[in-house]
Amino acid sequence: MSSLVIYGNEFSGQIDNGLAPESFKYRFLVEGDSWMDRSAMFHTSLLQSLAPEMDANHESALFINIAMFGDTMRRMGQSSNSDFVQWINTSFGNWKFDGLLLSAGGNDFIDAARDPAAGKGILKNLAGQPVPAQGRDCLDAAAVATLVTQWLNPNFTALYQVVQSSGLKNMPIFLNSYDTPTARDAPVFKGGRSWLCESYTKNQIPPALWPDLTDAIFKAVIATVDGWAAGRNNVHVVPTTGTLIAARPGTTESNGDWLNEIHPNQAGWKKIARVWRTSIKQVFP
Repeated sequence: MSSLVIYGNEFSGQIDNGLAPESFKYRFLVEGDSWMDRSAMFHTSLLQSLAPEMDANHESALFINIAMFGDTMRRMGQSSNSDFVQWINTSFGNWKFDGLLLSAGGNDFIDAARDPAAGKGILKNLAGQPVPAQGRDCLDAAAVATLVTQWLNPNFTALYQVVQSSGLKNMPIFLNSYDTPTARDAPVFKGGRSWLCESYTKNQIPPALWPDLTDAIFKAVIATVDGWAAGRNNVHVVPTTGTLIAARPGTTESNGDWLNEIHPNQAGWKKIARVWRTSIKQVFP
C-alpha cells in the first residue's frame, strides 16, 4: 500500500470511499504551519516528499494533515476547540495514531520581527544608531526571552497537555527544527511579502548584517524547540538544521535548496524528508 496524505476535512469522504487506516504501517496526525501544509500557494510541503520517502523504504504511512500555512504556536496552544483537540480526543476503535508531526515556532519569531513597529518587536531599530559589528547584535535578547517564556513555551505546554490527557498519552511527538533561510526579496507568491527582508528593511538594518542576524534568529528558534523536548517523555526534535544549501543573498526566485525566502524547493524537501524518515525510524525501528 502506498502512503497517503489527506487533509482532515477529507477524512470522512475517504472513509466512505474505502480508506482503511488500519491497513497502513503508520498513522500520523500532522499539525503546524506551512512547512507541513504548503510552502506557497499551489506549491508542495514536507509531507509530499515524506510520503514517497516512506514508500521507498516499504513503510506505508497515512498522514492526516490539519496544518495551516501561517499558523503559530501561540494560536495552536490557545485554541481549546481546535481541530487538533478534536482529533486527539476521538477514538477510532480499530486503529489509533502512532505519532504527531508538529511544525511550530518559526512563524512566531517571524511575526515578532515583522508585525510590530520598528524597534518594538524582537529587532532593534537602527535608525540614527551606530551600526553594530555583528548582525546578531540587532536582535533584542529581552524581547526574544519574553516571546519564548510568556508565549511560546506556555502554548507548547498547553498543546502537549492535550495529548497527555487524551487516550494517546505518551504518543511520540516529532518537532520540526527548520533550517536557516536567507533573508532576500523572494516572496512566497508573486506580489506577496518577503518577511525577513521586509522586517530588516523596516528596522534599517544594513544588508551586510542580514546573514548573521538570520542565523541568530533561527538559532533562537532551534533553542526554543529543543527546550520543548527537554525533560518530556517521547518528544523528539528532528535535526534538520544544516541540511539545505543556502540561497544566495540578493536572489529573488528559487535558489540553492530554497523555493522562496523561507521555504525549501522540491530538492530541499527531499533532503528534509530523508532526515524526518530517519528520526521516525529511530523511534519505530
